[in-house]
Parts: sequence; C-alpha cells; structure tokens
Amino acid sequence: MAKIRHIAYRAVDVDAMAKFFVDAMGMKMIQKRENNAIDLSDGSVNISILPLAANRSRRAGLDHIGFSAGDEQEQIRRIEAAGATKESTRSPYEEKFKGPEGIIVDVGRWPGAAPLDKK
Repeated sequence: MAKIRHIAYRAVDVDAMAKFFVDAMGMKMIQKRENNAIDLSDGSVNISILPLAANRSRRAGLDHIGFSAGDEQEQIRRIEAAGATKESTRSPYEEKFKGPEGIIVDVGRWPGAAPLDKK
C-alpha cells in the first residue's frame, strides 16, 4: 500500500496558513523555501503550503497529494491501470499523475520534512 508523505495546499498567504497549522494543530515548521513555500510536519505526514502566485492557473486549496511506495514502478503501473494520466513535473524525486476529477497525485521518494526511512 502506498503511504501519504505530503499534502500540498496552495495559499494566498502562506505565512498565515502555516501559523494556523502550527498554532491550531501543533505542527512543526520545518523550513521556508526560497520560493516562499513552507513545509510543516507532524513527524510522519507533511503539509507543504505553496504560494498561489507560483502558478496563477490554480486556485487556493488542495493542490496535490504525494505518496511513497515500496515498489515505485509497481505503484506507477497501478496508477496508470486505474486510468490516471501522466503529468509533467520538474521534480527529480517524483512522478505526477492526474486522476478522476483532476486530482493530482505523485509517487516518489520525496526528500521533504519526513523522508522515508533508509533500509
């Protein structure tokens, strides 16, 4: 089974959104990136708060959900067999797909706030 590694949320005010998750949910701020994205973690699952201005074609709200899998190629095969289409990505860490209703999911070894344990 694939495991959720991060949920990406696109926000008009990344600082206010990060403050909310820190204050209300006790999440830990891990980093603020050069593009003003902020990564938070509960120690297992990460929330990446992405600036809305980074991609004006998007609205504020859920942007995508990132998954990790023990066998990435098998997981990619399953995603494609379920009808998802491959999307372009600039990341060397993940492959992105568009599923039903336009939901974007990615699969890969994301080097974010809570990376996969090395075996």
